[in-house]
Amino acid sequence: MRKRGLSLALLFLITLTVSAPWAATQDETEEKVPAYNAAPPRKNAKLPAILSADQLWGEDAQYPYQTHAYELAAKIPAVLHQQPCYCYCDRIGHKSLHSCFETTHGAKCSICLKEVYYSYLMHQKGKTATQIRHGIIGGEWKQVSLATATSIN
Repeated sequence: MRKRGLSLALLFLITLTVSAPWAATQDETEEKVPAYNAAPPRKNAKLPAILSADQLWGEDAQYPYQTHAYELAAKIPAVLHQQPCYCYCDRIGHKSLHSCFETTHGAKCSICLKEVYYSYLMHQKGKTATQIRHGIIGGEWKQVSLATATSIN
């Protein structure tokens, strides 16, 4: 009887030991906020340029909302510098949502596009970059419709 109890206790400890790291990893993945900058760029710092709309062509300029997103992004670079991007492009070295629009990456990704339109709209409403970031983390950017995004100015 005692042997059986010890065997069950050992099995329980092994199960707990093996499953605990997996559970922590899963929770971290679900809650991980992609890379962003918590503060605006330093006063004299120069952010990399956002591509201009005329630098987009082919599939990167297939729809008007693609080029329009770059036009709006160029108006709020410091705000985008402080936003995460939920396409998780930080895995390829991006530092914030701003990075997506330094290249053609933003034109190809509906997440990046929706987040830039959301950021611009909230900025127009007087929201701070921190407030915008909380909205992005909360998934509010998902409500943006790219079909009507070109009307945003």
